[in-house]
Amino acid sequence: MENEHASVIKMWEDYLFSIGEDIEDTNKSYTSWYFCSDKESADNLAKLVLQGTKRGTASLYDIYDIDDEELPKVYDYSIITNWDGAAQCIIRIKKIIILPFKDVNEEMAEIEGEGDKSLEYWRRVHIDFFEKELEEYNMKFSKDMPVVFEEFEVVYK
Repeated sequence: MENEHASVIKMWEDYLFSIGEDIEDTNKSYTSWYFCSDKESADNLAKLVLQGTKRGTASLYDIYDIDDEELPKVYDYSIITNWDGAAQCIIRIKKIIILPFKDVNEEMAEIEGEGDKSLEYWRRVHIDFFEKELEEYNMKFSKDMPVVFEEFEVVYK
């Protein structure tokens, strides 16, 4: 975490203090990250989280395996940053659902809170994003691919 933006560390310390814990003796941990792969999207989606509009996100299951990363778990904490790495808020995962892309439904698209919140919009932008992401791995997108859908809540701003 040596490259982590100072605001991320401060936000985590402030959050722990607000719940009566401190960084030295907590058993809680976090990851910090931003949404998407460009500044405009990352900054806009962080704003949607702060507004309470965006309460979920989806990622490709296969990427976790390829990158040897742990799957997210219920109660995991994340500090959402803007593109530049500055802390925006802390979220905690409420629910994880792993399902084929094609089975994501209207409710999930609305929870994700992007665009007009429709399933049609959700599918269009996620297919585009996932196709680009998979190019890096020389893989092709399929609607049968499993996605990891996370529903979260903001616990600290």
